[in-house]
Amino acid sequence: MKLHPSLEKKYTCESLSAPEAQRLAEFIAWGPVVFQVSRLMMKFGILDMLRDAEEGLTREEITKKSLLSDYAVKCLLEASLSIGTVLIDPETEKYTISKTGWFLLTDPATQVNIAFNHDVNYQGWFHLEDSLRNGKPEGLKHFGPWSTIYEGLCSLPEHVQHSWFAFDHFYSDSAFPQALEIIFKEQHTRTLYDVGGNTGKWALQCVSFDNNVEVTIMDLPQQIRMMQKNITGKPGAERIKGYCINLLDETMSFPPCKGGIDAIWMSQFLDCFSMPQIVSILRRTKAIMTTNTRLYIMETLWDRQRYEPAAFCLNMTSLYFAALANGNSKMYNTTDLEQCINEAGLEIEKIYDGLGQGHCIVVVKNPHPSNSPKGEES
Repeated sequence: MKLHPSLEKKYTCESLSAPEAQRLAEFIAWGPVVFQVSRLMMKFGILDMLRDAEEGLTREEITKKSLLSDYAVKCLLEASLSIGTVLIDPETEKYTISKTGWFLLTDPATQVNIAFNHDVNYQGWFHLEDSLRNGKPEGLKHFGPWSTIYEGLCSLPEHVQHSWFAFDHFYSDSAFPQALEIIFKEQHTRTLYDVGGNTGKWALQCVSFDNNVEVTIMDLPQQIRMMQKNITGKPGAERIKGYCINLLDETMSFPPCKGGIDAIWMSQFLDCFSMPQIVSILRRTKAIMTTNTRLYIMETLWDRQRYEPAAFCLNMTSLYFAALANGNSKMYNTTDLEQCINEAGLEIEKIYDGLGQGHCIVVVKNPHPSNSPKGEES
């Protein structure tokens, strides 16, 4: 495995002293309460108060402002001292916000991750052991009887849906502007398949960016219904169509397109499947690819991340897939993805790095097309 230089030192050499390592071990042991205390320091507005108070606040002042009991505030503040999100002046006994507390409060990615973990994952993590042993998302039973979270996405409680989509969109949305330039300015794209198009957010950006492109969103029936509702009345919606497909069913093929398809788009999609399932999907993708078709795979490949916190978040996200999403997929590295692509009979043509929050676009071609484009799009 070839790691980005910023990850190599972190992941291949011991960098902590013994006391630092011991503290981190205890931090891990108390991880659940660290998370909840920090979340509540935000929810109760205490970190906001400390950020806005230049000279800090005493515990009594915080108690009065927060409307919490002195006991509750004392527990939260003292825990936060040990966590490292607040500091105290021993002379004045005033609390101030630390750098870590500031990032916790103001970094959009951190806020999205906290909501995602609390609303979507937290109770499901308890079943991670069973999920890893059984290869099934045992933590999903907390929400419903589905085999994957995608089947039940539109039935999840509203606040859970909100946090799930906020997490999903936050990372992909930041890469969309650069992705549009790649797909529409570096290649003549008039027909595009958006595989796993979800709510149609990307498709709407495509038809807005290019007045001639026709987009077909391929997804589960319930997702297609959600997409159709979401795009109704919006500019370019008449150039977006839906095609219901369950790509876990290996008998289901991609719809043919008269004249051939120019581009196939998979954004944060293949990480929702195991490697054998990815190979199956890519083989069916290959079946409709001509010499001129390009497959664009946008993923956050963890081994190509410029900043280590990004790789950390991605490797933790893999356990969401294990415990709640489907039980058998993860955030892949470049080697894994390339293996799947090659096994499907396709080739990587180019990789664009550093898009948005750390996305890559892997451009894939079909080196040996075995068929000619035929038939009308279904």
